[in-house]
Amino acid sequence: MTFVYRYIDSPVGQLKLIARGPCLAAILWENDRPNRVLLGDMNQDQGSDILDRAQQQLAEYFAGTRHRFELELDFHGTEFQKKVWQALLTIPFGETRSYLEIAIQIGNPAAVRAVGAANGKNPISIVAPCHRVIGSSGALTGFAGGLAAKTLLLTLEGGMPQPSKKRRNDAPSTQASLF
Repeated sequence: MTFVYRYIDSPVGQLKLIARGPCLAAILWENDRPNRVLLGDMNQDQGSDILDRAQQQLAEYFAGTRHRFELELDFHGTEFQKKVWQALLTIPFGETRSYLEIAIQIGNPAAVRAVGAANGKNPISIVAPCHRVIGSSGALTGFAGGLAAKTLLLTLEGGMPQPSKKRRNDAPSTQASLF
């Protein structure tokens, strides 16, 4: 099945929405690195229902009226990446998690760097909220859309971390799960 795409304007620049069949497969940034997300052959959209819904829900999100996306998703990546991306979907609107918290959540606390790498390859930006993942110190770290876009998204959600506040679970823990 071929992928279809369309471009939309947003407060974080032009976004490329990509679908395959009835599912959203990617949201790419205007200045995305080539080959950050590898999909397949693509055709320009000629009226995809899922892209219509994604565009509408993104408009509502940026207007501040949508806090949760209701879209069918089609992640393309390794099993480990998919596990990380599914964990992203559990981060509530307006909250953040550290890379360590995500590593613990997926059952592999030693995989902090691998979680960071998977986060950087997240194909469905914004909807799978990789912007909500920050350093354990509360610092904003790398983001495919750029730190200005990450800051804007977190500010929009009211989830900008406060560097002076101690984040939950910064102290070492032997817990197997945070949830």
